[in-house]
Amino acid sequence: MCFDISWLPKHKMLCIDMKSFYASCECVDHGLNPLEDYVVVVSDKNRSGSVVLAASPKMKQDYGIRTGSRLYEVPCRRHIHIFNARMKRYLEISVQITQLFSTFVPFEAILTYSVDESWLTLDGTEKLHGSPVEADQKIRSAIWNQFGLPSCVGIGPSFISKVVLDVYAKKQGIAECTYEEVPKKLWPVPLREIWGIGSRMEKHLNNMGMYTLGDVANSSLDRLRKRFGVIGEQLYYHAWGIDLSPPFIDARTFPQKSIGKGITLLRDYWRENEILTVVLELCEEVAKRAREIRKVGRTVSFSVRYSHNEGGFHQSVTLDAATNLTMDIYRVCKRIFHKFYDGRSVRVIHVALENLSDEASLQLSLFEDRTKERALAKAMDAIRDKFGPNALLRAVSYTPGSVARVRNGYIGGHQA
Repeated sequence: MCFDISWLPKHKMLCIDMKSFYASCECVDHGLNPLEDYVVVVSDKNRSGSVVLAASPKMKQDYGIRTGSRLYEVPCRRHIHIFNARMKRYLEISVQITQLFSTFVPFEAILTYSVDESWLTLDGTEKLHGSPVEADQKIRSAIWNQFGLPSCVGIGPSFISKVVLDVYAKKQGIAECTYEEVPKKLWPVPLREIWGIGSRMEKHLNNMGMYTLGDVANSSLDRLRKRFGVIGEQLYYHAWGIDLSPPFIDARTFPQKSIGKGITLLRDYWRENEILTVVLELCEEVAKRAREIRKVGRTVSFSVRYSHNEGGFHQSVTLDAATNLTMDIYRVCKRIFHKFYDGRSVRVIHVALENLSDEASLQLSLFEDRTKERALAKAMDAIRDKFGPNALLRAVSYTPGSVARVRNGYIGGHQA
């Protein structure tokens, strides 16, 4: 099938990525050169198995150390600098960079994808900043001059900008792709390098005889739709560079559908009381977040993954009445746990409250008055908000299996 690209929207979009963002921030703060010095950022440099969260370009190039490597893989060399992550600092700089973007385009034309990556839609800014390439040069120069941080950019009319960023721009600094250039530039690319295609999807596609983006584009839409449903249809059109999502998005118009919290444990947990301690602490966090935004949920989802990729279990339970109370959520999770747990060591736990509605929609029960419970929960929230999350903890959070006291000092699961 061939598409008439004349009817497709011709947006001018930049996908900007801050190169080795955490490592580059540490370089700037410690008087090092982000592009020339050897820097590694880890979650905890006191643990040899600590995960590498970022590595400078030189570390990647000369030593093969990159995100996901382990600290024990980093060579012991005098010129290699190792820093603990400082998430609060990185978030501060990320916000400042977004503020810089807003001097080039309207705020609604900025889509923050992650702490170090954003989309900017340049439609209508030609008289101010010139072509997308000229605008990119101005923006990247401003980032470098103001923050001393290197960046790279992909340019395209749609999500193509993200794909071309990952495939080309992260190596050469800047790359551009139009609809007409998709077959030449993107079709030869292996599926594993395409944004949005994970390892499981890649395996499914390989089993169908597809190994590159071009294989998907030249496959049958009906075949992909039959196998993957809507996802297959989206995948097919994306292979042709087609994405009709609106470039200007106001996140406030999208209602929150769920509130979840998960943890990858630092060690294997196999004692039931320790596992359930972590489950209770996760339920506490989920319930507090629900109360903060004045939401209640009717569905509780709970999942566990065993160590060494040995599987796990997941189940969702819908309640008779919506709730945002910790013990309501915990009782459901505990029931699921006892139903499926087979004694193997646990490494990942996740709790979610779904099917949300406004707290004001709660109906009073003729048989049970829970006003005092809700008032007590909100009083506890107020104490934690004022004096810190560790100011008021359950007794189990002082037992050996607890993770709450340590995690409460983290941002994004890492040291603040």
